[in-house]
Amino acid sequence: AVVSTQSTGDHDFTKPNDKNALDLMNCAAKGVMTELSDIFLAYGQSDEFSFVFKRTSTLYGRRASKIISTVCSTFTSHYVFHWPIFCSQPLKYPPSFDGRVVLYPVEKDLRNYLSWRQADCHVNNLYNTCFWTLVQRGGLTTTEAEKRLNGSFSADKNEIMFTEFGLNYNDEPEVYRKGSTILWKQAEDEQTKRKRRVLEVRHCDIIGDLFWEERPDLIV
Repeated sequence: AVVSTQSTGDHDFTKPNDKNALDLMNCAAKGVMTELSDIFLAYGQSDEFSFVFKRTSTLYGRRASKIISTVCSTFTSHYVFHWPIFCSQPLKYPPSFDGRVVLYPVEKDLRNYLSWRQADCHVNNLYNTCFWTLVQRGGLTTTEAEKRLNGSFSADKNEIMFTEFGLNYNDEPEVYRKGSTILWKQAEDEQTKRKRRVLEVRHCDIIGDLFWEERPDLIV
C-alpha cells in the first residue's frame, strides 16, 4: 500500500528550488516513518511524498481512511513543528496536505509507480530550472518564458540553459533532479557500539535496477 500526500498551498519558496523547503519535507517524512514503523520506504519531490507500507502491515486493521488521516496529520504536524528550524520566513497561513492510498499488488507495479514519480521529478525540475533561468537571468517575464518553452523538448531546454547561460543541468544537485528516497538502515551506535535502525535520505536513481538489486530484501 502506498499513501501519497501533497501540499495544498504555496509559501513563496525560492524558485526554482528551495533547499530548506525540501529539507523540511524530508524531516516531516522521517517523522512519519519514525511514528509508523510499518513504512519501509518513502519517496518525495517538490511538495509531495509517497510512503510505502510493507505487505504484512495490519495497521489500523488496514482501514484506508484511518491510515490516510494519520499519515497526513502526522506529516503536517511535523512540517509545522520543524518549520522554524529550516525556514526563516514566517508561515503565510496554516499548511495542509491532502492524501490518498493505492494498493500495488506486485513488486513490478510498485516500482512502476515510484519510477513514474521520479520521472515526474526530472521532467518538472528541468522545466522549472529552465523557466526560472529565463526569468531570473534572461530578463523575460513569466509569460514570455512560458511562451518560449511552449512545445519544447528536454534537449531544447538543456540547449537553452547551456548555450545562453552556461548552465549544465547535470551539474544541478541530485536532490533537485532525483528527489529524496528515505529508507531504514542498520548503523552502529558510537557509544554503545550496538546496531540500531536509523533513517537514511538518499538522492539516487530508483528507476534502474541497481538500487533494488543492492537491496533484495527491501520490499517485504
